[in-house]
Amino acid sequence: MNIAFYAGFYLITAPLLILITIGFWKLFQKAGRPGWEALIPIYNSYIMLKISGRPWWLLLLLVLPGINIIVAAGIIVDFVKSYGKISVGQLASAILLPFIYLPLWGFDKQTRYLGPSASAEFHEKYQKELKKSSAREWTEAVVFAIVAATLIRMLFIEAYVIPSASMESSLLIGDYLFVSKVNYGARIPMTPVAFPFAHHTMPLTGTKAYWDGIKLPYFRLPGLSEVKKGDVVVFNYPMDADSPLYRPVDKRENYIKRCQGTPGDTLSLIDAQVYINGNAANTPRHGEMEYAVKTAAGNNFNRQIIHELHLSDIQQFTNQDYLMNMTVQSAEVLKGDANIKVVRPNIGLRGVYDPEIFPHDSHYHWNVDNLGPIIIPKKGWTVKLDSLTLPLYRRAIEVYENNKLEVTGNNITINGKKANQYTFKLNYYWMMGDNRHNSEDSRFWGFVPEDHIVGKALFIWMSWDVTSPSANKIRWSRLFRAIN
Repeated sequence: MNIAFYAGFYLITAPLLILITIGFWKLFQKAGRPGWEALIPIYNSYIMLKISGRPWWLLLLLVLPGINIIVAAGIIVDFVKSYGKISVGQLASAILLPFIYLPLWGFDKQTRYLGPSASAEFHEKYQKELKKSSAREWTEAVVFAIVAATLIRMLFIEAYVIPSASMESSLLIGDYLFVSKVNYGARIPMTPVAFPFAHHTMPLTGTKAYWDGIKLPYFRLPGLSEVKKGDVVVFNYPMDADSPLYRPVDKRENYIKRCQGTPGDTLSLIDAQVYINGNAANTPRHGEMEYAVKTAAGNNFNRQIIHELHLSDIQQFTNQDYLMNMTVQSAEVLKGDANIKVVRPNIGLRGVYDPEIFPHDSHYHWNVDNLGPIIIPKKGWTVKLDSLTLPLYRRAIEVYENNKLEVTGNNITINGKKANQYTFKLNYYWMMGDNRHNSEDSRFWGFVPEDHIVGKALFIWMSWDVTSPSANKIRWSRLFRAIN
C-alpha cells in the first residue's frame, strides 16, 4: 500500500478513536472513576472489568488471537449493561458503532451508573429489565452463533471443497477439506462489510455479497510458520483483480494449489520437472500428468480399468492412440497390461513458445513443461527494470502493489517518476497444481502475492465420488486423511 492510502486510512480512523475515548472518559466519570484512565490502553480495559464486576484475569485472554475479539466484545457488553444498556439494539450499537453511542451515552444526563452488571445484587435489583423474552433469547442465540461461526471461519479454520481436477490425484473432486488460518496467521478482512458465510456472490440472486466502499489495509496475525515449498495452499485467484470482476483481494475466487517456489527462489521447469535454485524439487507422489497411450489392435479401455486407475481427460485419436491423464503409479500398472503397447509422458518440447504461458511475451520461449529461470520476488528485493524484466514483474508492480507504471519508448516511469529499478513491498509465491497438464496456475498467470494467501489445507474430512458406478459414493479410505 502507498503512503497516501495509509494517510487516508488514519485520517478516517483517528477521529473515530478519539470519539470512543471521549465516550469512555465520560462513562468512567459517571462510575466515580477519573476520566483520564480511559487514555491508557489495557489499563482502561482493566477499569471496565472493575466497573462491571468481572475478574481482572480476563485481560490475559486478550493476547490470544481470535479469542481476544470475543473477550473484548464481552467486556464492552458487561460495561454498558452497568449503565442500563440492556436491549439487543443497545448492545449491538456498543459493539458495532461505539464511536457514536459511547460518547452519546457519556453526555446523556439520563444515563447513569447502576452498579456492576456481573454482580448478584445487580441481577436481583434489575431482574425485571434483565428478564428475556423467548424472542430475545432466540435472537441473541442466533446472533451469537453467527458471530462465533464467522470468527472461527475468519481466524481459525474454514471448510473448502475441491471443485476441479487441478490437484488430482493428491486431492480429488468431491474432497471436503479443512483449511487452517492459524498456520500462516489469519488475514484480517480487507473488505469488512460483507454478508456472513457468503464469499463474493450471494446465492440465488447472484449479486455481490460485499460492499467495497470500505477497504482496510492488508494485515495478518502472527502464524505458526511461513508458507513452505510443498505446502498445499488456498489463496485468492490473482486474475480476479481484472475486468470484468475487479474484485477486492479477499473477495477473489479461492484456488488451491501446491507451493513450488517461495520468495527469493529461482525457479525453472525443464521437461515438466521443477527446479528450485538449481536443484530438482520433489514431485508430488500422487500428482498426474498427460500420457500418450497406444493399445494393441482391436482393444479398447473398459470402464472398470478407467475407474480403478483413475484415468481422466481421455482423448482418442485412432483405434489405438490415446491421450489421458494419470499418476506415475497408474502408468506403471498400465504398462504391465498385455493389451497396452506404449505408455509415455506427453511432454512439450523446449524452446517452443506458448502465448498462453506467463509472461505472455515472445522474448520468452516458454511452455507448460519448460520455463524459467525466473526469480520469485521477495519483500525488499530490488529488480532492474528493462525490456526483459518488465514483462515478468510489471503486473506485480502495477496491480498487486498499486503503482502507476508507464512506458514511453525506452523510458519507464512509476507514479510519475522515471525509474530504472523497483523494490518490492510484498513477498510472492509460485503455485502449481499436482495435475500438471490440467491445472491453471502460476505458469499461466505468474506470482501469487502474500496478501492473497488464505490458509493451509490440513486434512480431508469427507470425500464424495459422484462418478462412481457404485451406489455408495463415499470414498471411505480418504476420510480424515492428512494432506501432504
